[in-house]
Amino acid sequence: MRIPLHRLALAASALTLLLGAAAPASAEASSAPDSHTLATNTRFHVDPDSDAAHQAVTDFLHRDFEGAKSMAKPASWPEAAWFTAGTPEQVESRVRDLVRRAERTRTVPVLVAYNIPLRDCSQYSSGGAQSDAEYQAWISAFARGLGRSKAVVILEPDGLANLSSDCGPGSDPTGAITTGRFADLNHAIDALGQQPNSVVYLDAGNSHWRSVGDIAQRLLQAGVTRTQGFSLNVSNYLATGLSTHYGTWVSQCLWFATKGPDWARGHADWCASQYYSPAAPNDGQPGNSVNVDDPSTWHWTDRWFQQNVGTPPAGKYSGDPQTWCNAPGRGVGDRPTANTGVPLVDAYLWIKTVGQSDGQCNRGIPGGTIDPEYGIVDPAAGVWWPEQAKSLVRNANPALGFNTVVR
Repeated sequence: MRIPLHRLALAASALTLLLGAAAPASAEASSAPDSHTLATNTRFHVDPDSDAAHQAVTDFLHRDFEGAKSMAKPASWPEAAWFTAGTPEQVESRVRDLVRRAERTRTVPVLVAYNIPLRDCSQYSSGGAQSDAEYQAWISAFARGLGRSKAVVILEPDGLANLSSDCGPGSDPTGAITTGRFADLNHAIDALGQQPNSVVYLDAGNSHWRSVGDIAQRLLQAGVTRTQGFSLNVSNYLATGLSTHYGTWVSQCLWFATKGPDWARGHADWCASQYYSPAAPNDGQPGNSVNVDDPSTWHWTDRWFQQNVGTPPAGKYSGDPQTWCNAPGRGVGDRPTANTGVPLVDAYLWIKTVGQSDGQCNRGIPGGTIDPEYGIVDPAAGVWWPEQAKSLVRNANPALGFNTVVR
């Protein structure tokens, strides 16, 4: 799909972003049914039994009124409910209980499915199902628990950013465990997607981890185009602005590798990233290369995406789409002739020279110099543009042949 900018989902540590998955530079409305999307006025479920709520009560009982007040604040806000273990029967029951409680308050719960085999490379958050078969039975039961209830599901935080093959030397020598991971996630997406009101986001780590192209490729392999988007920053503390910026690149990269130019199909690995951009001079001078820790250098990655992804077609720009200026996809039309067959039309003529640029269009992007339709700075007005001329001929309607008649 044009991954809705595969939507972002941000996390609470700083904020989790839910990104809709592959669109050009500006977000495009998702083509998913309304039942699988979130309305802007969605009210999320608040758990009255949260840790913060319990702490507020404890502090109050110990006459720590300032502490109680402090804890009551986060307790009043929605948080996700994590599902990390249990038998299929147990998880189905727990999920069903939560979504029904949320329905009674006319709110939408956010659930985290976190039970993938070899979870967290057996480190701090180790655990998970003991086999792919066990996981697939578990996540299928999780999905059944949702039933017809409206719910947001964050699928396996860090499960893609930390594949089994990333766990260390010898962790997955044949690649079979990683292959199983992708199969598990694809199964999960299909199972969850069968529920009529599920809204699923596949987790993509964070902006200080996998490069844009790397995580985009993993997202595609795991089936992100069958979800509503991807999540970022679920378990981290990165600034929202960085996550949004990075997530936008990932979404653009997904589009680039699936809906972009023919030469880019299947090549998410060619996308610029938070670590490197071919658009930068990369000459060793300060600020002339991308630095993941210095967002002021990220404009080099922005430039690469402007050149290779741009913005949506004319008519979808936030500013003036400049439909009159070097319009893409056009071809020459009727031939010059005085034999028009229309009484009031004396002739059809080509007045402007076919193949000359209309000028340096920027489609209304403030301060922009690059034409997002072509990924370059257009030639100045009146300058011959061979590529444009060839495009006009190639797209001619009717097809352009040789003129064999003197008119």
